[in-house]
Amino acid sequence: MFLLSPPSPEPTTSMVPDLDEVSTKMAEICEGDTLLCSVLAGWMDNASWAPLVASAITIVLILIIGFLVRNIVNRVITRVINRAANRPVGRFRKGTVTAGVDALLHERRKQRAETMGSVLRHIATIVIIGTTLLTVLDRLTIPIAPLLTSVGILGVAIGFGAQELVKDFIAGMFMLLEDQYGVGDVIDAGAAIGTVEAVTLRVTRLRDEDGRVWYVRNGTITRVGNESQGWSRAYVDVPVPYDSDITTVRVVLENVAEEMWADAELREAAVVEPPQVFGVEQLSDSSMVFRLSAKTLPARQGEVARELRLRVKAALDAADIAMVG
Repeated sequence: MFLLSPPSPEPTTSMVPDLDEVSTKMAEICEGDTLLCSVLAGWMDNASWAPLVASAITIVLILIIGFLVRNIVNRVITRVINRAANRPVGRFRKGTVTAGVDALLHERRKQRAETMGSVLRHIATIVIIGTTLLTVLDRLTIPIAPLLTSVGILGVAIGFGAQELVKDFIAGMFMLLEDQYGVGDVIDAGAAIGTVEAVTLRVTRLRDEDGRVWYVRNGTITRVGNESQGWSRAYVDVPVPYDSDITTVRVVLENVAEEMWADAELREAAVVEPPQVFGVEQLSDSSMVFRLSAKTLPARQGEVARELRLRVKAALDAADIAMVG
């Protein structure tokens, strides 16, 4: 039984050109002693430069791609944030929100969007540039495992040393995401009560009724009472003598409530629903206390309460009904 040996493969031509052959051909093509041909011929003669040049070109391309990706991501974030900040503000109720309230809501949304955009841009920059630098180090055959370990240990040390700062930033981010309060809101932050003048990821700046400015770290705020979200309510207690006729007093107060709701200017600017008379709220041996309530736009309850008191006083005087202290 004869075994047939496989035919010997035909010689193939190498895909990589010989450097000496290339140099010879370039010299024949140049013929003259030009500067470009001299530089190229010298480079081909010294083939040890080729890997270095290739590595340098690769590193430059990695850096260029990294910065291009960073710029593209930042532009996308900026465009999305601008679109969210400039989106039309929905009205609280048709015909009841003035241009000033719309401007306040727009400014609040704009500040919230800009703050979140700044945070997202910083995070994107750190991630992209960090990845790019690590890729460059790996291309340079520099071991990055010890570097990553050192950075991790340093991050843990900084985290332990700056726990309060990290806590403030995290609380600020959740506060913005959940829209707990914004510029122009009247809030009770526990440590201080006042109008919000500025909101950052670390601190909230308030101004109280006396004009004092309070800087409250976001991480120290455990509960927030916001008087400017959605709607507010104004209460007015009216004490009258114990022997007053309840029906008469109630009718007078209901007429005041109807007149306030009929006032178009007041209804458009502050009052959301018709004021209500709750009836007798308290009883004592010398007086009865009636309570009026009015649902108002956010942070307008004080103005509506003052107007109610003026109208109630005038109506009681006209009905010859005295008020007791």
